[in-house]
Amino acid sequence: MHTAATSFYEATVRRAQRPALGRAREQADVCVVGGGFAGLATALGLVERGMRNVVVLEAQRVGFGASGRNGGFVFGGYSLECADLLRLLGEKDARATYGLTVDAVRLIGERIARHAIDCDVVNAGVILADWFGRPEALEAQRQLMARSFGVQWEPISKHALRDRLKTDRYHGGLLEPHGFHFHPLKYALGIADALASAGVRIYEHSAVLGVRRENGGYVVTTANGSIEAGHVVMAVGGYGRGVYRQVERAVLPIATYVVATEPLGARLQEAIDCAAAVYDTRFSFDYYRALPDTRILWGGRISIFERDPQTIARLLMRDLLRVYPQLKGIEIDHAWGGLMSYARHKMPQIGRCADGVWHAVGFGGHGVAPTTAAGELIAAAIAEAQPIPAPFARFGLEPVHGILGLAAAELTYLTKIASDAIAQRRQR
Repeated sequence: MHTAATSFYEATVRRAQRPALGRAREQADVCVVGGGFAGLATALGLVERGMRNVVVLEAQRVGFGASGRNGGFVFGGYSLECADLLRLLGEKDARATYGLTVDAVRLIGERIARHAIDCDVVNAGVILADWFGRPEALEAQRQLMARSFGVQWEPISKHALRDRLKTDRYHGGLLEPHGFHFHPLKYALGIADALASAGVRIYEHSAVLGVRRENGGYVVTTANGSIEAGHVVMAVGGYGRGVYRQVERAVLPIATYVVATEPLGARLQEAIDCAAAVYDTRFSFDYYRALPDTRILWGGRISIFERDPQTIARLLMRDLLRVYPQLKGIEIDHAWGGLMSYARHKMPQIGRCADGVWHAVGFGGHGVAPTTAAGELIAAAIAEAQPIPAPFARFGLEPVHGILGLAAAELTYLTKIASDAIAQRRQR
């Protein structure tokens, strides 16, 4: 099997040439550290509120991290389960907090249209597939979403789902009809182009070495030049190491893996005969979708370990064939991994540190909509003095305790996998 180490996303984009920061000290009203979804959304939120003197610093290239490597699902919610959000916040605050992501899904669609971003949008919803054969649990989830969060997920019977997803693994599902999926790196680059057109300065290959207070503002230093800014936003994700201690100590860099098959042509409909994106009800769930050129993009598994493309291809092919054994013999063209930022409490960390530096990190593998929500919240706070909603104070920069936190995360993951396996054996 020949598998390219380059992600499918990276192999199918054309990037604009963006400079590195020069040796002079530049001035900005806001310096955003990180050129992923959270940083780009913050910058665009500022522009839309009339602030143009904005700089974005990216250590690699725009969309280098999780923003350019993810599954491309755009739908509501957070990594924290909605039932847990309700338990922790109460119905009023939980509904409002969840609603920020629903608004973000809508805003992403509006920005795609406004800026004419060609990012392979498929407006077909997102399916949650029942792996364990627990229709009562699925119905409870549907009722919870309707009653407490005001969203209508549509039930899909086992028979109807079998017509769309030709596997015996699933026992029905729920469709979130307002979700969609897209090419995330094309979207990130499209937002970056829109920012550049508005006068925002985006510097790639400009890794930040430190942030310090100076003259009532901040100086952000790189190996070459520096930025003097009134506000600094840390939106660094899983790759922001050795830059800003308050954020780094509160984020677990967790690896996740994705593959893209070869184009399947007519064979695609032997397995998948619908345009919706799909994930299942296990803790360690598969997530996948058919691409416009008849490939399957398939993701799954998390770990504290980054793996080589051949290992990723082997592991995820095994997962794919467990669901769709009729596709035996197909090839994987692209396999890649990447680091996402994960918080102990499984919620985004959005707010301001005691030294005045803003942060938007810890999206935990469910970040396309929440990163946009975070960008809106921080942009409104900076440009309009709007307070960050109080519920986010409950989900602050909790220390993860370094290597011990990583070991605990791996142990938790392995325990959950074992729990899934036990549940599956009982279901049989």
